[in-house]
Parts: sequence; structure tokens; C-alpha cells
Amino acid sequence: MATLAFPEIETPVTKTAMYNAPMQDLVRQLLARLGEDPDREGLVRTPLRVEKALKFLTSGYDANIDEVLNDALFTVDYSEMVIVRDIDFYSMCEHHMLPFFGKCHVAYIPNGKVIGLSKIPRLVDVFARRLQVQERMTNQIAETIRETIQPQGVAVVCEGTHLCMAMRGVEKQNSYTITSAMLGSFRENPQTRSEFLELLKLHPGALGLTRGGLTVPSGHHHD
Repeated sequence: MATLAFPEIETPVTKTAMYNAPMQDLVRQLLARLGEDPDREGLVRTPLRVEKALKFLTSGYDANIDEVLNDALFTVDYSEMVIVRDIDFYSMCEHHMLPFFGKCHVAYIPNGKVIGLSKIPRLVDVFARRLQVQERMTNQIAETIRETIQPQGVAVVCEGTHLCMAMRGVEKQNSYTITSAMLGSFRENPQTRSEFLELLKLHPGALGLTRGGLTVPSGHHHD
């Protein structure tokens, strides 16, 4: 007589065991230090939720760049500008562990190889999903593209709103930060750089870019 096999039922205990109990203990301690009761109804599962959220928001540390990009590199006879603009990103300020978020615009001029278009937003996510500063994130995206396909040039512009300066500190809700990384022909050729910025509807003067210019904050605050 055949026997039926039933899948194991996931209980709150087994589900919790999948995660990091010491991290959850730290969250419980933090809640208590803030004057809260970690055992009250609304907070009982908060340590687990916080751990799951933080693991997702910092999942970029575990990402393998080669796996993200290498199955989507193609040999193409094309040497004009490629732009992927308005890529949403969400990251966390490493100074206060508060979110910053906005848009990322990526351009490159191929030198025999192109990257599958869907991979560029994924690359942005890899560097956004970790504790970051916007300046470093911008450079990391540009440098990774340069190292991967050796294009004629790479340009990355990020526009971000930082809650560390909107919710606290100077409390400027309407300020934002623009950072740029210009490599290769975008750095060396003002006409190429201007064409890229024009396509983004950003005037070069708005970024304060001179020949080889890089970063322009519009109210970044680390205190």
C-alpha cells in the first residue's frame, strides 16, 4: 500500500531558525535601549523583519559581478553612445544607516562589445544594495563597466535624495545630491560629455563639470 508524503509545515520556530538569531537579539536589545518593549504585540516579530530587510538591502555584498554580467556580453559593430537612463536605485547611507534613493543614468561608447541592457540596472543594484556613499557607488558602477568591456568611455550620473539630511541634521527635505563619474572619452572630450548631458537634459554647468570634472554635491551632509 502506497504511503503519502506530506511536506513539512513551516512553523514560526523553523522559519526563525533560517535566520540569524544573534542579529535578532541585537535588534531586541536596541528596541529595549530605545525605551520600547520588544515583547509587545507590534514588536514581537520586528527583529526578524529587520533582519530580513537588512539582508535584502545589503545583498549586493554577496553578488558576483561576473555572474551578473558575463552571460550578457556581446560582440557588436557599434561605436555610438549607449545610454540607460532613469534607473531607480535604493541604498543605505553608511554613516547613519538611513536610506538614500534616486535615479542613475549610465552611458558608454562601445569598443567592440556591449552589455545586455537589462544587466546595467542589475549592476546598479549590486552597488546600491550595500552600505554606501553616493560618490563611491557612482565610481564603482563606472569602473566596473570599464573593466568589463573596455569601452571608449563610460559616464555615470546619479541623483539622490538622502534621508540622513532630510529627516535629521539639517532637515532639508528638498535638497538632492548629484554625483558623476566620467571616464575615457567622456572625461577627455568635452563634446562627448556635453552630448551625454544634453541627452539627459542636464546642462554641463549644472554639474559644474570642467574638463575631467567628477563630483558635484547639491547639499550632501555627513555629520
